[in-house]
Amino acid sequence: MTTNEMTGGEALARMLQAFETGPMFGMGGFQLLPFYDAARRLGLKHYLINDERCGAFAADAYAKVTGRVGVVDATLGPGATNLVTALVESLNAGIPIVAIVGDSHRLHSWKNMTQESRQLDILRPAVKEVLRVEYIERIPELVRRAFAVATSGRPGPVVLDVPEDICHGTYGFDEEEFVVDPIHRAAPALRSRPDATALDTAVDMLASAERPLMLCGGGVHISRAADSVTAFAEATNMPVAHTMSGKGAIACTHPLSAGLFGRYDRIANTLIDEADVLFVVGCKLGEIATKRYTVPPKGKTVIHLDIVAEEMGRTLMPALSLWGDAKATLDELRNALAGRGLKEKLADWAADVPKRMAAWRQDVDGRLNDDASPINMARLLNELNKALPADATLVADGGFAAHWGGLVYDTKQAGRGFVPDRGFASIGYGVPGGIGAALGAQHDGLGPVVALTGDGGFNMVLGELETARRLGLAFTVIVVNNAASGYVKALQHLMYGEGNYQSSDLAETNYAEVVSAFGCQGIRVETPDEIAPALAKALAETGRPTVLDVVVTRDPAKMLPAVDNRTVQVKKGDRVA
Repeated sequence: MTTNEMTGGEALARMLQAFETGPMFGMGGFQLLPFYDAARRLGLKHYLINDERCGAFAADAYAKVTGRVGVVDATLGPGATNLVTALVESLNAGIPIVAIVGDSHRLHSWKNMTQESRQLDILRPAVKEVLRVEYIERIPELVRRAFAVATSGRPGPVVLDVPEDICHGTYGFDEEEFVVDPIHRAAPALRSRPDATALDTAVDMLASAERPLMLCGGGVHISRAADSVTAFAEATNMPVAHTMSGKGAIACTHPLSAGLFGRYDRIANTLIDEADVLFVVGCKLGEIATKRYTVPPKGKTVIHLDIVAEEMGRTLMPALSLWGDAKATLDELRNALAGRGLKEKLADWAADVPKRMAAWRQDVDGRLNDDASPINMARLLNELNKALPADATLVADGGFAAHWGGLVYDTKQAGRGFVPDRGFASIGYGVPGGIGAALGAQHDGLGPVVALTGDGGFNMVLGELETARRLGLAFTVIVVNNAASGYVKALQHLMYGEGNYQSSDLAETNYAEVVSAFGCQGIRVETPDEIAPALAKALAETGRPTVLDVVVTRDPAKMLPAVDNRTVQVKKGDRVA
């Protein structure tokens, strides 16, 4: 071996080092052992997880919080295929991920190698691009390509497939080959703006509007544009509503915040009805955001700004399409609208928003401060609003937890302080998402991390508490314990009536006792007055995770994410929740 000769695995590790990669998550196998050995010698932060899907979830949450590329690895076969659910989350949510997967030795492929499968055929639809390393000398080039694709345009996951013989083989690399473009360490790597004519038209449409309303989706956070949304809103007096993924586009406590719109809302759907121009920013306008394609109502004038041209016109026909980056475009529009008198013209429209929000809060105060036991979900979220500081991060598991959090939780500053897995809405995201978010918060100097999950989602990923304890991560997991697959049971109650439940109940479990075996702090919360002191004790813990086992209502009529728990009339074919 010549002095500069190294394994393919070491070349891979050196490229990740050049990209200043943050924490990596994986479960090793023989194919990638040289990479693991090089990561150890180079001092890269690599953490063993207990399930590959959870590793990819953790990488996703880390990337959501920091904007940096999340990295996960897996061995061939079941390791690679276990990544699929989490990679689809990142693909749909626009999150930059590089997934390194081992593959079989090319001399022995398709001879019934252990764990061999058509893994690239399985992974290809789940990612932006699949890159297979066929020549060891191309490792630096293809790693650069993986990071470039992951962080450019609409970000997303990229699979780098590394055959065993490539990883274990050796090659004499030159030092200058391990040079990277630093812009691809985080997303968005490159920003684009719509053409000048379209921007001029948008300026005229917004300047002439009497009741314009911004509708912000998760693309705002992909673009790192929350500060630009806030600046634009304040400069124009334009109210802002958001999707679950778009929460934090403007602080929920800001007087111009209209809150969540779509399937669940506070005041936003009414404002949409009254608006004369809707300015959609970084939002796909999917089923939940549009209340199954009924919001906004037909005939509304819509300006749609998105980095993905294919999203415009998918669910409604905009009057104007703006193809570009949210932050760059909003900053340009704000400057162009200066001096057009919009802020003064919209003063009354803007002033009405906090009045309506105050009326909503008064109307639902009985639920937000409900003293009933078992605990009302609205009360739990309201206690979180009181306890968490402005720089906290709330991770919300799929379905039940994300919907309640999206509706009731208030971010106190602009930015991605609310991290739901809305790309694919898979349950089981809460604990691994908390791990990734906690590491991201450490990197960015942010405040505490709380992960909200149902008991069903928690059961799926209980083993990752061992990971969190091993890493010494002090974040809080709130288990919404209703002894059921709550979302499904609530839907069955709505559609088929009381008592008609099938395969939706779980065994009563004291999770506070269960997690103590993992070395975690477990606290059982059974009454509303116990929530605040339990949260305080959890947030004071500095060396290990805390699990709050919160016993919430068992009544399926009160499980759906709406603080007023209205009776909903369901017709055949309806999807109301």
